Amino acid sequence: QVQLVESGGGVVQAGGSLRLSCAASGRTFSPYTMGWFRQAPGKEREFVARIWWSGGSTYYGDSVKGRFTISRDNAKNTVYLQMNSLKPEDTAVYYCNSRTNIDYWGQGTQVTVSS
Repeated sequence: QVQLVESGGGVVQAGGSLRLSCAASGRTFSPYTMGWFRQAPGKEREFVARIWWSGGSTYYGDSVKGRFTISRDNAKNTVYLQMNSLKPEDTAVYYCNSRTNIDYWGQGTQVTVSS
C-alpha cells in the first residue's frame, strides 16, 4: 500500500507562483512514474505533468508547458510541482499520482488563482 499526501495549495493572484509537494510512504513504494493531475468544478480530471522515478524524464500537458515544472527528490520520496505564471484557468484541485501496475492517488490540494 502507498500513501500520498499533497501540500502547498492555496490562493494566489494571476501571474503568481505556487509549489506543490507530494510525500509518499509505504513499504511497497517503488513507482515507475509520479505525476500530477487536476480537476476543476464540472470538468474531467486533466493530466498536468509526469516524471519517471528512475532517470527523471518529464512530460507535460499542453496547457502547462513552459509554466509548470515537475521534479523529484528520491531520497525523500517526494515529488514537486512548481507552478509559475498562474492563470485563473489553473484553478482546480490538484492530485498526486503514483503509478506502477496500480494507480495510487492523494487526497488533493486546492489551488485557486484569482484574476
